[in-house]
Amino acid sequence: MLNSSREKSWVKEVSNSLNSISPVAELHKWSKHSIYRVPACIKELNSKAYKPQLVSFGPFHHGEPQLMPMEEHKHRALLYFLKRTKQPLECFVDAVEEVAVQLQESYQNLDERWIKDRDGFVQLMIVDGCFMLEVMCKSTNIPFNFEKTEYRSSADDYVHNDPIFSAHGMLYTVPYIKRDMLMIENQLPLLVLERLIATAGVSKKTAENINMLVLKFLAPNLRTGHFGVLSLHPLDLYRKSLLHGPQESLPDYKPDPNSSEIIRSAMELYEAGIRFKQSCTTSLHDIHFKHGVLSLPVIIVDDTTEYMFLNLMAFERLHVGAGNEVTSYVFFMDNIIDSAKDVRLLTTKGIIQNVLGSKKAVAKLFNSLSKDVVLDPENNLDKVQCMVNVYCQKPWNKWRANLLHTYFRSCQK
Repeated sequence: MLNSSREKSWVKEVSNSLNSISPVAELHKWSKHSIYRVPACIKELNSKAYKPQLVSFGPFHHGEPQLMPMEEHKHRALLYFLKRTKQPLECFVDAVEEVAVQLQESYQNLDERWIKDRDGFVQLMIVDGCFMLEVMCKSTNIPFNFEKTEYRSSADDYVHNDPIFSAHGMLYTVPYIKRDMLMIENQLPLLVLERLIATAGVSKKTAENINMLVLKFLAPNLRTGHFGVLSLHPLDLYRKSLLHGPQESLPDYKPDPNSSEIIRSAMELYEAGIRFKQSCTTSLHDIHFKHGVLSLPVIIVDDTTEYMFLNLMAFERLHVGAGNEVTSYVFFMDNIIDSAKDVRLLTTKGIIQNVLGSKKAVAKLFNSLSKDVVLDPENNLDKVQCMVNVYCQKPWNKWRANLLHTYFRSCQK
């Protein structure tokens, strides 16, 4: 009898919910999210890659024991920020309060406590935002007014032995802050920085200057275009910087049904007569295959590369409309890198700058990154791969590859 009563209650609840279905409302709801918790099925590959080590930004990791020591420095940064801008804290509270709902809605599955405690959420946004601004401005020597060439220093500025904001802190601590700023679960909407700087009244082109500041901090050696529209958060902006410039529109290449679709490694492609060279830019869009030459952008591989790519790929997987370009690039590189020999070839051509040291470690890195990836079947790099395969299937190139392969095998015996 009890089960029957529950069933009727559930049927009534579902029936009443039918009238609340609205595609327009759902479209609006899903478009608000930009910061996500990584599902367990993705984290299984490398759980440490998505977890901040030193500092939390935003609510998802706030209060975790290993990140608590940085809270003291965040509050110090707030005081220095207020002292430098000469604006009362109330002005910044009011400015962030105006967009508090929008900021809350940026976080998918935000804990209920942050929704109920609006004041606490606004405080979190301001403290984290001021800390982020202070670290970036100090590290890049860009002041808040974005007009002078040096970060303004005075008797009120941080002392020379400050654990975070001194030269020592910039060398030993800030690299970990950069790493944590690229964690998908550890993002702070750039709208927070926009409200803080606009309220300070020191910048006219606020959005453009914030994008410039974040990029100079995260990727000082990366040449990028101008991003006039404020990005969602640092990870979103960093991804855009990797994909700067237009993407070449390639014709559809349908493989010959009678030919093999084997994906060849860089060494096998080299044996088939394909040459490798650096692309003109560092953009991941700048990958071309023409006249037997495969052009690839230069990539620096260090101990942060794995974390960076995994978080970018997670963002593409979770954020509808983000695109699939970074994931496609990683998959493409995995295809042409099978072993240390392939890494050696690409390193010789200047395409890979290996800071890890071990060529085998670089090969293992790319081979592990593309596990369980989902690709857009219409992605540009799939067309490039088809063009490469068509080239390798030409009789002369097949003969040349077989000859070289047999020759080198015999020489190694």
